[in-house]
Amino acid sequence: MTMEEGTVVEWPIAIGDSVVRGETVLIIETEKSEVEVEATASGVLRHVYVEPGETVPCATILGAITGTMDEPFDPDAFAAEHRGPQPAASVQPVPAVRPGAGAARSANQRAPGGHKAVAPVARALARKLGLDPEVVHGTGPGGRVTKQDVETHAEARERLVMVEDGIALEVLREGEGDPVLLLPGFGTDVSSFALQARVLAEHHAVVGVNPRGVGLSDAPDLPRYEVARSAADAASVLDAPAHIVGASLGAAVALELALSHPDRVRSLTLITPFVEATPRLLAVTRAWCRIAAQVDAEALALALAPWLFSEGLLADDTIRERTLRGLTASVAKVPAATLERTAAGITAWSGARRNDLGKIAAPCLVLAAGADLLTPHADTIAAAIPGANLIAFPGSGHALAIEVSGRVSEAIHSHVRRNTGLRIPDSIP
Repeated sequence: MTMEEGTVVEWPIAIGDSVVRGETVLIIETEKSEVEVEATASGVLRHVYVEPGETVPCATILGAITGTMDEPFDPDAFAAEHRGPQPAASVQPVPAVRPGAGAARSANQRAPGGHKAVAPVARALARKLGLDPEVVHGTGPGGRVTKQDVETHAEARERLVMVEDGIALEVLREGEGDPVLLLPGFGTDVSSFALQARVLAEHHAVVGVNPRGVGLSDAPDLPRYEVARSAADAASVLDAPAHIVGASLGAAVALELALSHPDRVRSLTLITPFVEATPRLLAVTRAWCRIAAQVDAEALALALAPWLFSEGLLADDTIRERTLRGLTASVAKVPAATLERTAAGITAWSGARRNDLGKIAAPCLVLAAGADLLTPHADTIAAAIPGANLIAFPGSGHALAIEVSGRVSEAIHSHVRRNTGLRIPDSIP
């Protein structure tokens, strides 16, 4: 009742989209709360007069809905007819947002000043619960953090696993049986193993670990996240020796785990591994950090795609777009600060275990990508590990678990089966 002005937060729908009476078409923020404005009639959103981020006085006309898209419509005439008496400071109409603009924003959206967009009620709840709203994954329009997001984050944190005093990691579990531990690559979360997890969970207890700073895992303020520390974290979440599966940086952590904590490793599967980062790999990780700090997750995924996937995948419009959607969701869970610390850890570890591969005693499978631009020496690593088997995927890019997920699942399944003694099928459906 005392509201004098408000800020337009988001138009969840785009110009030209159909709306149904009662559907949320606009979100407005005041000093005390966030308000969802519902459509008072069904029709088509024809024009937006105030863009997100604009603060305007009460009685300002915000948008226009017409019955159909074909209905004659003059934005200026409509505003003049329906605006009514205006204060002297009333704003002038602004250009309409482009269609789809709201959908293009990602979970990495930042408000002015570089902070994540957070609803006032969500910020207040986070403060009450002792949480940092900047680390909460937002599901609201444009990735805005809502009250429900804070509640979900708080509930999920109750299931975290402590690996060190004051440090807890997000650990996802599925299935029953001998444990299989999944370790994701640089800048991604365990969702990059989505298909493999589903297949392996039919016969095993799958344990997916999000490293420090990824997803809901704690992000201690350290100069770098050491690979050896990541291996120790992984060992801490295991109750028994496990089959270890790591991709890229996750494979480096798996190697370190096998060397530093051999009692926790039943078998190894190394997907596009490295023991010494190539100049190209280091350059890409540096660029990844810089781009992540400046753009949203969708733009980041687009920039990374040529380095992670083969030309064949990129040439297929349907597969490419589906893959990019998944990659966008995954990279959105890794803040730029985490990338910087993790990249520093890679640089420090690079080459440290070059002469130790012959000490690995666990049964090992190495999966190599024929068109891998980032870690092209997987065959050399396989040759240096006693008894290791090598499977190459000609023409595939670095992100093997995503690009050829079914074949990678088959290879992991077979390797784990050979080293468990379980009577399960040789092939997966």
